[in-house]
Amino acid sequence: MSKTEQDTPIISKLADGCLEITLNRPDRLNSFNVAMHEAMAKAIETAKSDDVRSVLITGAGRGFCAGQDLTDRVFSEGEMPDLGETLDAYYNPLIKNIRALKKPVICAVNGVAAGAGANIALACDIVLAGKSAKFIQAFCKIGLVPDSGGTYMLPKLIGEARAKALSLLGTPVMADQAKQWGMIWDVIDDDKLMVEAREMAYFLATQPTIGLGLSKMAIQAAGDHELAEHLEIEKQSQREAGRSDDYRIGVKAFFAKQKPVFTGK
Repeated sequence: MSKTEQDTPIISKLADGCLEITLNRPDRLNSFNVAMHEAMAKAIETAKSDDVRSVLITGAGRGFCAGQDLTDRVFSEGEMPDLGETLDAYYNPLIKNIRALKKPVICAVNGVAAGAGANIALACDIVLAGKSAKFIQAFCKIGLVPDSGGTYMLPKLIGEARAKALSLLGTPVMADQAKQWGMIWDVIDDDKLMVEAREMAYFLATQPTIGLGLSKMAIQAAGDHELAEHLEIEKQSQREAGRSDDYRIGVKAFFAKQKPVFTGK
C-alpha cells in the first residue's frame, strides 16, 4: 500500500466494471469518523456510474468495521447529543444508497463487523465472510439501538426471536453460525476470502446488469406488498428487462449455443 493510500480513509479502485471499495482505517478497526463517511459517500456516488457493473466492499487489516469511532464524538459533561443527526447525515444515506444501487453489491467481511459495521455488511446483496469473522450488535453495550438498518434487516434475515436476542445481549455471531441462520451467503477460509470475493465480483460485472438490478429491487420490495401488488412489480420489471440489449444478446447466444457477452445495457 502506498503512502497516499495509507492516509486515505477509503480506497476505491475500478477495474473491468468492478468497483472495489476498501474501508481503510485499520488502526481503528475501520471505524467511521466524519472523514471516512465523506470519502465513502464519494465512493458510493462513483458506484452509480454506468461504468460500474458490480461493487465489492471490504475492510483493510484485521477487521471489517467496528462501527462508529466513539473518539470522533466529544461531548461536554451533561450534554444531550442528538445522535439522530449523525444517522441523518451519514449512516442512513449510506444504507439507502447501497440498497438503491441497481447492480450487485458484495461484501467481504474479514474479522469483526460490529455495530454499524455489521449492519452495513448486512445491507449488501451477497455477504461472504472469512471463517474468523464475527457479527456483533454492540449497541446495547453503550445504551443505544441497532441502527444503520439493524432493526430492519435482522428480523427479515434471521427472525424476530434471534434478532431480539442478538440486539439485547450483544452476543457475537461467528461466521459459520451466521451462514447457518441465513444471515450471510457463505463462509470462506480467511486466506481465500478476497480471492473468491473478487472472482464473484468480477463475474457479476460481466453479467446482464439491468436484469440483475431489477431482480435485486424486486426482491427487496417483496416484504412490502401483497402478492397481487408484487406480481405487478414483477411485470413492470420484466417489461424493462425485456427491452434491454442484454436480453437480446442472451437469447441470441442461447439459440446459437454460445456464451453470451453481456454489455450491461
